[in-house]
Amino acid sequence: MRRMLAGLALGLTLLGGCSRERDSAACGERDAERPVDSRLLAFLSRARAAHHLADAAEAAHELTRAMAPLMEVVTGAGKDLDAPEVREVLADTFARLADLESQGGDPIRARGHIEQGLALVPTPTYFRGHLYEILGLVEERRAATLKATGDLPGAVRAEEAALEALETAMKIQAQVIDGTAPPKR
Repeated sequence: MRRMLAGLALGLTLLGGCSRERDSAACGERDAERPVDSRLLAFLSRARAAHHLADAAEAAHELTRAMAPLMEVVTGAGKDLDAPEVREVLADTFARLADLESQGGDPIRARGHIEQGLALVPTPTYFRGHLYEILGLVEERRAATLKATGDLPGAVRAEEAALEALETAMKIQAQVIDGTAPPKR
């Protein structure tokens, strides 16, 4: 489900330009004049393939193998592309890496990935909200680990951090929803 939503969001980002046009002919003409950025399309395709590889490895419970293609995306070509889609895909990939690191028991590396992703999407977007959602999950897992090791005060702090992150995610997504809602008549 998570990946389906991320894919849908990516698809909508790519198609969003014409979806708001009333005159589809004008939209087609405008798009015909706009050159296709083959580097951007290649980056997006590469990222999609990396996420598919990560899906297969994660399904086999091989978290390290799942992270490898995602790390190639965030460290490889594409960072020099100045397109919102690149920043959004990178932010989404950092969220996925954080989730995988957290599943593997490394909340510090997970938080580092969250911070890198947040730096890419400084304004309220689905992707920024999703990073805070994943941060909430990271903190929930950290709280469970701390409880299991007997660090109850640390677990309480982690639970509080999880709730704060999830509340932040909800606020950001509400801003996104309110900003994209049709005007009231």
